[in-house]
Amino acid sequence: MSTDRQLDVIIFGASGFTGKYTIYEGIKVLAGLKWGIAGRSRDKLTKVLQEVEKKADKDLSETPIVIADVKDAESLKKMAEQCRIVVNCCGPYRFYGEPVVQACIEAGTHHVDVSGEPQYMESMQLKYNQQAKEKGVYVVSACGFDSIPADLGTVFLQKKFDGVVNSVETFLETSQKAKATGGAMLHYGTWESAIYGLAHANELRGIRSQLYPTRVPNFQPKLKDRPILHRTKFVNNKWCMPFPGSDRSVVMRSQRYFYDVEHKRPVQMRAYVTFSSIVEVIGVILVGAVFAIMTRFKLGRQLLLKYPRCFSLGFASHEGPKEESMENTEFALYFKGEGWEKGQELLEPSDQFKVPPNKKIKVKVSGTNPGYGATCVALLLSATTILKESDKMPSSGGVFPPGAAYAKTKLIEELCKNGFKFEVLK
Repeated sequence: MSTDRQLDVIIFGASGFTGKYTIYEGIKVLAGLKWGIAGRSRDKLTKVLQEVEKKADKDLSETPIVIADVKDAESLKKMAEQCRIVVNCCGPYRFYGEPVVQACIEAGTHHVDVSGEPQYMESMQLKYNQQAKEKGVYVVSACGFDSIPADLGTVFLQKKFDGVVNSVETFLETSQKAKATGGAMLHYGTWESAIYGLAHANELRGIRSQLYPTRVPNFQPKLKDRPILHRTKFVNNKWCMPFPGSDRSVVMRSQRYFYDVEHKRPVQMRAYVTFSSIVEVIGVILVGAVFAIMTRFKLGRQLLLKYPRCFSLGFASHEGPKEESMENTEFALYFKGEGWEKGQELLEPSDQFKVPPNKKIKVKVSGTNPGYGATCVALLLSATTILKESDKMPSSGGVFPPGAAYAKTKLIEELCKNGFKFEVLK
């Protein structure tokens, strides 16, 4: 990559909901770097700069503006050629992600995004991993709330375990620091991504069969799925259901990398989300059932997209969450790890233990404003880590999940300096 590019970082899709908050967090996180913003409308980009400028009380009038459109491949290439890394906030990535990845690889420019769409992420790895490696380019997705806490939290747990980890279960807990003010919790773009992700979930089997033509051994003891609805003493006796996000798929890709390349026994993983009351659970089950049925049909998807607030019971909207609500939201991701004490390592990662697991660990990753504040901080720190510590990243480039990409870097330390907390509880 050329070292004499005009900018270090370009935030693409900067006039969107996520892009706006990425600019705001970028004032601090990108201090000392040359950065600009990009999108298809100069007027919208100028307007969002003025909005953030007012909120941050910071002069952004000299911020470079680059015009680029996902429907114009040449404009994307020209954008990528002007910087060392593109921070891509333009989703849904199923529709708009691949042209940006293509442009970045062609230009020899790194790329990070906050996709929570397994089909997109695994397709990009299947199609472009070799090209990115040859170009010395890193392409890393899931660099936000999906799935930095889960993936790097699992890496953190493995480092702290002092032995061999067999399985990890995660339990997501969210809460409000102050009385909720009402309003949506998700922006329309996230809702749209979820609709198309579920509608095309059957694509994953074919992608994975090509991505991983050989299967890993059937490790024992096998981590069993818990009941769809259950309570756990592990997190304050709360109600739990399987977490519908991309955490598990992202973590398993990192674990597969560690097995294939570093010859480490992969961790089995299951992800759950917690609820304080059965009333919340019933509401989620109703929305989830309607959502799952409607995404199977074109008319159903059209209705979900047209009336997000109605079909999500107010959880998603075109306006997105209110700033007060976002800033009052806290998250904690609890990890229950089980495995074997140090000194019982096997000669080969494919070998099986003859004794049951004899060690446990409890880890917690926490922070505030998971949807957009923490997500944007994690996204930007993922970008700056590539710029500063590429020598500690795998190979010379490629398409990676965050755990595999950043396991040997100082990203966890940087996250802890910027609002996150990684800790061993027990």
